[in-house]
Amino acid sequence: MTTFYYRFDKVLNLREQERDETEMAYKEAIEEFEKIATQLYDQMKKKENILEEQQQRMTTGFSIDDLHSYSRFINTLDLSIDHIQQEVMKSRSKMNWYESQLLEKNIEVKKFEKMKEIGKQQHNVEMEHVETNRIDELSTMKFRSREDRW
Repeated sequence: MTTFYYRFDKVLNLREQERDETEMAYKEAIEEFEKIATQLYDQMKKKENILEEQQQRMTTGFSIDDLHSYSRFINTLDLSIDHIQQEVMKSRSKMNWYESQLLEKNIEVKKFEKMKEIGKQQHNVEMEHVETNRIDELSTMKFRSREDRW
């Protein structure tokens, strides 16, 4: 009985390797997105805290210079938040792109695996057929040898 050889085995291995590399890149993109999104959250939280502090100080009273300082600091935070929001959008886009690439790679690998499975099933059916023919031949030869003895 011969062993099954899948003719696209090297292609399947290559596709699996590509899928694994894409999966690693996707995971890195997720980590990058989470890191940048956390920075955005921290900046927004900082702005919220500064605004609350400013409101509290306004009720007790504080100088115009302090008001200008708060205003400049809030403007700086706004610029930082805008910049980080752009980075979040870029990293989200990158993450989504890798996700779609990973989906395509998974589909490709599944196709090759399915073709391998079908080929193996066909091989097994063929081997069973060959084995059945061999058994039939042996039976026929045994029957003839008995017939010749009589």
